[in-house]
Amino acid sequence: MYRSHVLVCGGTGCTSSGGVEVYNAFEKEVKAQGLDKEIAVVQTGCHGLCAEGPVVVVYPDATFYARVSPQDVPEIVSEHLLKGRQVERLVYKDPTKDGDVIRSLSDTEFYKKQVRVALRNCGVINPESIDEYIGTGGYEALGKALTEMTPDEVIQTVLDSGLRGRGGAGFPTGLKWKLCAPNQADQKYVCCNADEGDPGAFMDRSVLEGDPHSVIEAMAIAGYAIGATQGYIYVRAEYPIAIQRLRIAIDQAREYGLLGENIFDTGFNFDLDLRLGAGAFVCGEETALMTSIEGKRGEPRPRPPFPAVKGLFGKPSILNNVETYANIPQIILNGADWFASMGTEKSKGTKVFALGGKIKNTGLVEIPMGTPLRTIIEDIGGGCPNGKKFKAVQTGGPSGGCIPAEYIDIPVDYDNLASIGCIIGSGGMIVMDEDNCMVDIAKFFLEFTVDESCGKCTACRIGTRRMLEILNKITDGKATMEDLDKLEQLSYYVKANSLCGLGQTAPNPVISTIKFFRDEYEAHIKEKRCPAGVCKALLNFVIDPVKCKGCTACARICPVNAITGELKEPHVIDQSACIKCGSCMSTCKFDAISKR
Repeated sequence: MYRSHVLVCGGTGCTSSGGVEVYNAFEKEVKAQGLDKEIAVVQTGCHGLCAEGPVVVVYPDATFYARVSPQDVPEIVSEHLLKGRQVERLVYKDPTKDGDVIRSLSDTEFYKKQVRVALRNCGVINPESIDEYIGTGGYEALGKALTEMTPDEVIQTVLDSGLRGRGGAGFPTGLKWKLCAPNQADQKYVCCNADEGDPGAFMDRSVLEGDPHSVIEAMAIAGYAIGATQGYIYVRAEYPIAIQRLRIAIDQAREYGLLGENIFDTGFNFDLDLRLGAGAFVCGEETALMTSIEGKRGEPRPRPPFPAVKGLFGKPSILNNVETYANIPQIILNGADWFASMGTEKSKGTKVFALGGKIKNTGLVEIPMGTPLRTIIEDIGGGCPNGKKFKAVQTGGPSGGCIPAEYIDIPVDYDNLASIGCIIGSGGMIVMDEDNCMVDIAKFFLEFTVDESCGKCTACRIGTRRMLEILNKITDGKATMEDLDKLEQLSYYVKANSLCGLGQTAPNPVISTIKFFRDEYEAHIKEKRCPAGVCKALLNFVIDPVKCKGCTACARICPVNAITGELKEPHVIDQSACIKCGSCMSTCKFDAISKR
C-alpha cells in the first residue's frame, strides 16, 4: 500500500515540454531515496492545464506543481515526499487570482467549474494499466449491458440520455444506433472517428492518451446494441502516443477476455482493430472515413444510402467520435436521467473544449452544456493575457464561426450557437484579442479548407478557391465593394451545393466574420487599412520625429536598409523599400515607431 502517489502528466503537451524526462527523474530519485515501496510514480494522460506543463500532482493532498523540470525533482522528493513540506516556488499560481498560490488541484479556478465525464480518468489513472481502469469502475458498464440489458434497452438508454454526437453535427447518438440496429446483414461494423483534423483541437487525442479503455468499452457496448462483431478505430498517424496506448489497451482487453469471443460468457463476440489516417481533413466526414478504412482514396459518398444501411464495406455501420464514446459507459452505469440532468433542454451532458489562442489558461476543459461563454473565457481560461481586450472566439475550427465579444454571455450549446450562425463543432475554441484581424482569420481557415478539399465536387473544389482569391484581394488592398458582395454570394453557394460537410461548412468563418465584423472588411476595401495592423500589404511602419532620439538602433536592425538618418537626428523609413518585418518597432526603446 503506497502512502503517496506522484502523478506526472504524460499527454502530448507535457511530453513536448519535457514530461517524460520529469517522470524518469521521479522514478530514479524515489528509488535513490529508498522510497519506491512507499511512493508510486504514475505517468497519466493530460491533466488539462496545458499552459502550465509539465504538470505534477502529488496525492493524497493533491498538491499541484506546475512547469516542473527534471532539475526540480530532487527538491520535491526530499522536501515534499520525505519531509511533508510543499515546494512553494513550484506550486501553481493562479493567473485569475493575481498569481495567488493554489495549493490543491481542486482549488484552482480552472478546475472548479468543470464537470468531468468524458475526461473523468484523464490525469487520474495510468492509461497503460487495465487494472487501474477496472479499479475506477471500468468494464462494469459492458458487463451490465451484456448481462442485464437487451440491445434495445441499451439503445433506449442512450436515446433517453439525450447524448448528441460530439464530432460536430450533434446528431442524436441513440437515434443513429436505433436506425442501424434493425438492418439485417451477415456483418455489421462499429467505427470510431479519432482523426481530429481541426486546427487547435486536441480533445479526442487527450481522451485516447489518458483513458483508451473507455472508448474500447463503449465500442463493445455499441456493437452489442446494433449487432456488430467488429470495430475499427480510425486514428491519425500524427498521434503516436495515442496509437501506442490504444494498442496496449486493445491487447490488454483481449487478454482479459473483454474483447474477442464469448465476452462475459454471454456468447457475444466483438473485436477491434486500428486504422491509421494520413492527416486528410476530409476523412473526418463519415463516408470518407469509411472509404479510407476500405483502403481507397478518402472521398465522401453521396447519401442516401446512409451508413446505417450501407456503410463500411457496404454493410450497416455506425460511426461516432472519441468523446461521444467516452460518455457511453457512464450513461449505462449511472442511467439516462443522470446524464440528462446536466446541460440544457436540447443539449444534454457536458462538452469538452480545447481552449487555445490568446488565452492565459490554454488547455482542455469539460463543462456542462449551457455554460456561459464568459465563464469559459474569463473564469476557466483566465482571460486574454497582457491586458488585451477579448475580441472573438472561433468555435468549431474551419467548419465553425467567430463569436464576437458582444455575445460573451451566450450559453454555449448547440442551439444557442446555431442561432447566431456558429457551431460547437468538435470542440476547438480559439480565442482572439484586439490584435487579431478578422479578415485574416477568415483567410487562414479558408486556406486550410482549400488545401484539404478532396476535389470531388465542383462547389468545394472551385468555389472555396475563388473565395480565397477574393480574400487575398481584400487583404492586399485591391478589392472593391463588389468583391465583398461576390464573396458573400459565393459563400452561400458553396454552402448549399457542396457534397459533404467539409464543403458545406467551409464558408462559415467567412460568413460569420462578414456578419459580425463587416466594418473591418470595409476598412480594408474602402480605406485600404487593416484596423488590427496585421495585413502586411496595408501596413506602414512610421517613425515619430518627436519621440525619435536618433540612436540608430532601428537602422542597424533593418534587414533591407530602409531606415536612414543621422546620429541623434530623427530617422525616416523608406516605405517603398520596407518589407514590414516589424524588427524596427520591436527594437526601438523610445516607442517612436508605430504601425499605421
